[in-house]
Amino acid sequence: PASGILMAMPLLPAAAAIALAVALPAAPPRAAPLVFRPRVVCSSITMTDTLSSAVSAATSAAIRAAEASTGGNIRAPDNSKTYVSVDEADNVLTVEGLPEVYDAKIIEKYWKSQGSALQQRWSEFLRLAVPYITRVSTLMLTGGMEALEREAGPLARDARKNMEQLGPTYIKLGQMLSVRPDVLPPAALDELQRLQDNVPTFPTETAMEVLAQELGRPIDEVFSEVSAEPVAAASLAQVYKGTLRATGETVAIKVQRPNVLEMVTKDLYVLRRAAEVYQNLMERFAPQQRTDYVAILNEWAIGFYTELDFQNEGRNQRRISELLEREGVTTVLVPRVLEEYSTRRLLVSEWVEGVKLSECAQEDIASLVGVGQEAFLVQLLQFGVFHADPHPGNLMMLPPGREDGKRLAILDFGLVATVKQEDRDTMVSALIHFANKDYTSLFDDFVDLGILPPETSRGLVLPLMDKALTPYIQGGGAKKYAAAVSANYGMDGTTTGGGFQAMTQDLLTVLNEVPFTIPPYFALLARAMVTLEGIALQGNPDYAIVLETYPFIARKLLKDDRPEVQRALQQALYGSGPGTGDGGMRGNRLAVLLNSALGVVERSGSGGAVDLDRMPTEFVEAGTALRYVLSDDAASLRDLLKSEGSVAADLVLRQTLRRGMGAFDGAFAAALRPVPFGAQLFASPLDVPTPVPLPLADGTWSPPRFLTPRELVDAAAPPLDRKEELYLLSLADLAGEVLGPNAKAIVNGDAASSDALAVPRLVVDASESYARAHPGTPEAQQAQSLARALRAFIDGPQSLLSRRAPLRPPAGVEAAHAAADRHESSLDSLVRAAANLTQEEEEVLQGMLRNTVNDAVQAALERISRL
Repeated sequence: PASGILMAMPLLPAAAAIALAVALPAAPPRAAPLVFRPRVVCSSITMTDTLSSAVSAATSAAIRAAEASTGGNIRAPDNSKTYVSVDEADNVLTVEGLPEVYDAKIIEKYWKSQGSALQQRWSEFLRLAVPYITRVSTLMLTGGMEALEREAGPLARDARKNMEQLGPTYIKLGQMLSVRPDVLPPAALDELQRLQDNVPTFPTETAMEVLAQELGRPIDEVFSEVSAEPVAAASLAQVYKGTLRATGETVAIKVQRPNVLEMVTKDLYVLRRAAEVYQNLMERFAPQQRTDYVAILNEWAIGFYTELDFQNEGRNQRRISELLEREGVTTVLVPRVLEEYSTRRLLVSEWVEGVKLSECAQEDIASLVGVGQEAFLVQLLQFGVFHADPHPGNLMMLPPGREDGKRLAILDFGLVATVKQEDRDTMVSALIHFANKDYTSLFDDFVDLGILPPETSRGLVLPLMDKALTPYIQGGGAKKYAAAVSANYGMDGTTTGGGFQAMTQDLLTVLNEVPFTIPPYFALLARAMVTLEGIALQGNPDYAIVLETYPFIARKLLKDDRPEVQRALQQALYGSGPGTGDGGMRGNRLAVLLNSALGVVERSGSGGAVDLDRMPTEFVEAGTALRYVLSDDAASLRDLLKSEGSVAADLVLRQTLRRGMGAFDGAFAAALRPVPFGAQLFASPLDVPTPVPLPLADGTWSPPRFLTPRELVDAAAPPLDRKEELYLLSLADLAGEVLGPNAKAIVNGDAASSDALAVPRLVVDASESYARAHPGTPEAQQAQSLARALRAFIDGPQSLLSRRAPLRPPAGVEAAHAAADRHESSLDSLVRAAANLTQEEEEVLQGMLRNTVNDAVQAALERISRL
């Protein structure tokens, strides 16, 4: 988000400057160099004067940038390192000499052959862009944002008409903007949304000529019926409804616009030239920045060119359909492609009945956000192959009640991008750190992603990351983000944050001192994310994309066994990682991740982030959590739990033995107190030597040695150090929150000392839960009998205690009852789940418990063997 904001800030003056610079005479007057004076603030200068000066300075810089960019040949974007999913088959040239599959050398050759045609396209772009940008700049300078909002409707209408005139390339830009209610006012959105699937059509006669040519035979040999008019018109093609003669199946027939390849190729020249002007501008304004904007444009240009290859689109469609099906995404439909009728300019696929999201009500969009989000995240982070053009015209709400359970259809797979595995792993790590506001770790992720160089100053960047990124976590789109940033800087009058001067100083620090880079593949990823976030904001104005994606990221952390993802999981559960001095896995972090993976994400009060170090106030059902941990979806977590379970069991055993020994000493001393000289006459049984065989390293046992029970306990259960104590306390807190005080007493060792009835009380609770889960069965009757017997045993000591010190009702009785009900519900859920485990789940659970107990016993025996 910060990168996008920083790119956008200079965009308006830069765009105006580019257009004006190229439109001016070839020998402009000599302009003074642009000088930043960030610490000079003069209150007597009006905002209009300041903006006018800024635009003048930007224009001066743009003139020089434009001069620099026209000195050499414009080269076609290089696709040797592209992230776009392209066809690798042999290339074929059109009659115009253009490659059907993107090829930089052939396109450069075509450009050289065009001569004045490219300049003519550039002039056509300027003819429409310069007056429009001048009008916008004038309104902004004279009336500010209010003037722009008043004229939003006419401005958007003119922008739409300009884009339609300029053709497919610019229509794509309008489609991206049309889904941002947080950026544009409703009047502008209404206009631009017409670009999604209501683009002006080309004649059906022409479309039928293309269709017959691509089929290589008369149309009526293949189709018994084709609609007289297109059912949808997009920037690159229009779609007809047809019926296959051979099978009677209803299909969608997508026919490419004539001459669109030639026009797109010329537009790539225009955009490449504009990108080089912008690159020179950024090098002048912010010389520390290392982003290659030309490379970003290249990636977008290659993707756009590739959209014209419908055979490649069909392959993308089949590939993503198979991947979603393999991953179990059952609510999303990707139309089946009929390969035998498809070519590079013709795509025939199954017909889908539904309503495009561009025509859906707000509540319908909101109901589908989760479905679309899951499908996109699976594509991006699970497989690294994702639909990079998911605007509302390409997403369709399916009729309710379908037998296959599909709810959302995804159309138009012309632009599909790929992301390398190592980048996907780092993205997962970055999203977790971002949502948790762990900016120190996020800094490292940015280095791994190539956004920041390793030598970047942490002290400089981390405070800026907090200011720029924290407001984005809260969600709500650009307007709420801007309001939150303003509040951080005290510009809303509620806090003292330095105001506009401080924000300007931070912006200039980023531009001039932080050498960030935007990797080229971000061009396609950002396009998709911006579009999807915009759609979600239409359904829910408070949508927070970082937090909404958190459950998916948590599930991936708990499942994926790749070393890179395992490291991210360890960092999330341990803080700094195991063995780094923090005392082990933190129970509260485990609870937060499990909750999140199962869809319960709890925001902290500070900036709306996920606080891993705070115990959740809400828990998923204990039984649900158990079944999840035992499933394949938590394989990565179980690998960690195997070793952690052994460590935890060892700590519980040691603490229980030591507290039990301490409780015995106290009881023995109390019993001897009435006896004269009892302490001097009688030794504690724990200090009486007894012959004991000891385990040896080779698995055999030594001859008996005389050792006291205290020596044995000290050897088997050495005292816990501070880190181990803290770790055990976190586990005890987790047990207490989920299952109640009895479980907490057992884990922290109190059951062997101050709360000796904790174990029988927990057994009573578990027996009663089992009886409730299996009413009327012989097993339930046995459980109830056991519970009654233990209650009688428990009530005896308690009644004796009550005669000596009557118990008063505790403070907060209602809260205590609510907690007891919650703990009972958790235990019921856990018992039900345990009783209904599959054989495979039982084997996994028994194996984990067996290994845990065995490891704890072996650790104790190994310590004893040192005697």
